[in-house]
Amino acid sequence: MPAETVITVTDLAARFGGRTIFEHVSFEVRRGEVFVILGGSGCGKSTLLKHMIGLYPPAEGRVEILGQHVEGLAGEARRDMLRRIGVMWQSGALFGSMTLAENVSVPLEEHTDLPEEARALVARAKLGLVGLGDAALRLPAEISGGMAKRAGIARAMALDPPILFLDEPSAGLDPITSAGLDRLIRQLAEELGTTFVVVTHELQSILAIGDRCIMLDKEAKGMIAEGDPRVLRDTSENPTVRAFFRREAME
Repeated sequence: MPAETVITVTDLAARFGGRTIFEHVSFEVRRGEVFVILGGSGCGKSTLLKHMIGLYPPAEGRVEILGQHVEGLAGEARRDMLRRIGVMWQSGALFGSMTLAENVSVPLEEHTDLPEEARALVARAKLGLVGLGDAALRLPAEISGGMAKRAGIARAMALDPPILFLDEPSAGLDPITSAGLDRLIRQLAEELGTTFVVVTHELQSILAIGDRCIMLDKEAKGMIAEGDPRVLRDTSENPTVRAFFRREAME
């Protein structure tokens, strides 16, 4: 029996200045899975993520997360939604003047009434989950790119949200560091039951972490595939999908 649906995207379209990025995008994300949004550069992957979390209003269609329509949420309803999702941006987006523990504490300070000592304990616990327990007092400038990504995930997990959005988590990382981050994502999904929505074009990561995926295409201005990435790699008859998974140049 399929797991409960926690995100529903229905007939979504993104347009800016009269230019259509994508349209007619519809899919569901199930509880506890690692769901990957993939495709080549410029196809709208990160734009779709920003629509999903309510940063951009849709030109058409809607997004529903945990039973709530994202568009139009304001005030306390918006704050409640933000407490139920976590986001890690491509760069990690850490505050350079804060230690890793202080960075992880930011959502706790903003969204809870926990005293400082309790926030510090939670922050260290989250850093421990991503293998950074010994780096809590270090500044972002003192750590590697891979560690910054892990710290970004720890901060996204600060409020124990059931859903995490990761924007290009492997971008700029060497293959060994990227593989370690992939293992962490799978571990968190399996041990904590966290739902992940991951934007990436890194083929090895897609195959290592993805339970299901959708593929966006710049020319098609929308979705051209959906399913298990390994099945798409082996069986898709769409030449663009086949070329992406097999790293073949299009004729």
